[in-house]
Amino acid sequence: MSLNIRDVICKSGYIFFRKYQSNASIIEIAEHLGKTLVPWESGLVQTLVPRAEATPNSYSGIYGLNDFPFHSDLAHWRTPPRYLLLRCIVGFADVPTLMIDGHNLIDAVTLDILARAIFKPRRPRDGSVSLLRLCQPVEDIMRVRWDEVFLKPASRIGEIANLRVREWLSACKPTAISLAETHDTLLIDNWRMLHARSAILPGRETRAIERVYLEALH
Repeated sequence: MSLNIRDVICKSGYIFFRKYQSNASIIEIAEHLGKTLVPWESGLVQTLVPRAEATPNSYSGIYGLNDFPFHSDLAHWRTPPRYLLLRCIVGFADVPTLMIDGHNLIDAVTLDILARAIFKPRRPRDGSVSLLRLCQPVEDIMRVRWDEVFLKPASRIGEIANLRVREWLSACKPTAISLAETHDTLLIDNWRMLHARSAILPGRETRAIERVYLEALH
């Protein structure tokens, strides 16, 4: 991987490639960029399509075609995936991916509150419930996690943080990146950036985005 990609990710928390490597699959691109992660038995690649109805324990089941809230992917895991790679199959310019920099969240809510805030997954995972910090130092960086659906406060400071994060997110202006053209590709630092899907407008139900998780970059 070129040094330039590392530099951009370090500076911005994400990198966007327009119509990237049209002859390559998302698996080939992911393996070129870093070490891939298979999160579930269903396989390495997930294809994300809008659903008006889905299982109750999913974002689509809760929000349908409406806006998804800002979150880190798999924030309820003890170690969430480091990066997520999104690649457009069918896209629309008016259904962007929205991102907010966790560094700005830390500045707004304060590191003191976020580092002491204890949360827990909404449901046990693998038969146990882990206590998780919203913000903690890992590998010389400050890892941020957030998910208002799958994480719940488990301490007094957690309750305070929950209110302040929600209030800040409701007022801040996100970065919008449209995966609009086939092969548009977006690599996001999942330990830093919160992301969300905008609402699916009428006629945009065919949107399809592939996703692969990465443990690390090469």
